[in-house]
Amino acid sequence: MSTLTNRRRSVAAARRVQRLREVWAEFAANRAGLLGLVLLCVVILLAFLAPVLAPAETLNVTLITSAQNEPPTWANPLGTDPAGRSILAMLVWGARISLLVGFAATAVSMLIGTVVGMAAGHFTGVTQGVLMRVIDFFLVVPSLVLAIVLSSVIGPGVATIVIAIGITSWAGTARLVRSQTLSVESRAYIERSWALGASDAHIIGKHVLPAVMPLVLANTTLTVGSAIIAESTLSFLGMGDPGQISWGSMLKAALDTGAATGGYWWFVLTPGIAIVLVVLCFTLVGRAFESVINPTLRGR
Repeated sequence: MSTLTNRRRSVAAARRVQRLREVWAEFAANRAGLLGLVLLCVVILLAFLAPVLAPAETLNVTLITSAQNEPPTWANPLGTDPAGRSILAMLVWGARISLLVGFAATAVSMLIGTVVGMAAGHFTGVTQGVLMRVIDFFLVVPSLVLAIVLSSVIGPGVATIVIAIGITSWAGTARLVRSQTLSVESRAYIERSWALGASDAHIIGKHVLPAVMPLVLANTTLTVGSAIIAESTLSFLGMGDPGQISWGSMLKAALDTGAATGGYWWFVLTPGIAIVLVVLCFTLVGRAFESVINPTLRGR
């Protein structure tokens, strides 16, 4: 009996590996998605190596020898800010906070959206009605406004931004997951499971969750880009940690110091371009992965 079970597990594992290889082959065939993935890996690696590439001492204003608002030179390829700090070093360190908030807020959003979406699609009656009204509320209320209110109540900080973005951006995911849940539970094998006495936990955990996860993962890559934009916006509005450098706080510093009106374009354009490129990369990866799990989207 144990031998037969082990064989079945081996076959199942081999099928999963084969499926992963097929998914990767289909994804790699999408040049835009592959380019986005490569660029994202480069950005993540640079952010991870920030303490090595640009030690924290280089951003200490008491130890800086560079001139203030210095344009791009060989010594400072992206110029310096009004305090004389290297913008390239700030950009690398800012990537750590922006990516951290993007991934963490997306994880919170995906967790809430997946759980609520599956529950709204699986259960009926009053439970479904209440969950749908909650989802509709978060869809109608502007997420950025609600995030600003939450940040103002809780207080500025990185954790505050993560919570604010995560709590206010899950409703779209919940709607997608609910639709997929309804589609899965209309299939014949779900009816057989009910006939055999399967519980709600078994149906959701064994059948619904594996079916909705590819959709959730595809939506995750798109949500990270939105979370980075939201983080930059909140930091630009002063809701972030003033002691931490992020791309949004760099834009706020550029505004507060009059970099745009003073002609110090390198301090304004650099973080803005970084945000646009990273969000674009996440979008390309998300669209490519979405076309892999949903072949009807190919060629659009």
